[in-house]
Amino acid sequence: MEKITFITTGGTIEKTYDEHNGILTNQHSILSGILESLRLPELSVDQRNVIFKDSLDMTENDRNIILDITRQAMASSDAIIILHGTDTLEVTGTLLCKEIKEPKCPVIFTGAMRPYEFRDSDAMQNVVEALFAARLVKPGIYAVMHNKLLAFPGVKKDRDKHTFVRE
Repeated sequence: MEKITFITTGGTIEKTYDEHNGILTNQHSILSGILESLRLPELSVDQRNVIFKDSLDMTENDRNIILDITRQAMASSDAIIILHGTDTLEVTGTLLCKEIKEPKCPVIFTGAMRPYEFRDSDAMQNVVEALFAARLVKPGIYAVMHNKLLAFPGVKKDRDKHTFVRE
């Protein structure tokens, strides 16, 4: 049985609507809702909810926590998928690429331009693509979104096209 560790950090993909305040916030992970709707035979999932923040609010310390959890997870995972906000995904991905010289498994960043709770969200597509890529790619640090697999370093958010590209 293959084991994938999910590291959740918040970001748009995990924002939920707060009816009392009328705002979108990062309160809890939505990953279990996504995974329950998928058919994933022979897959063991370890979910580590690390941070619940918009990526624009992430600090250097937050990124180092993600780095440490990723290193720990490599000891017992066939792949790691990190749910991350898209605004600074490239910053965290570049840090992991710089600090983890020889990853023992694929480390895949994904997120969404619209929250999972929105009807027109890209969250489900991106998580499914990340799961598929995790079984196929060699060890390395990647971003997977919108039918693209991009290896770090050199991944950049294209704000005009609302996706990620190679620099």
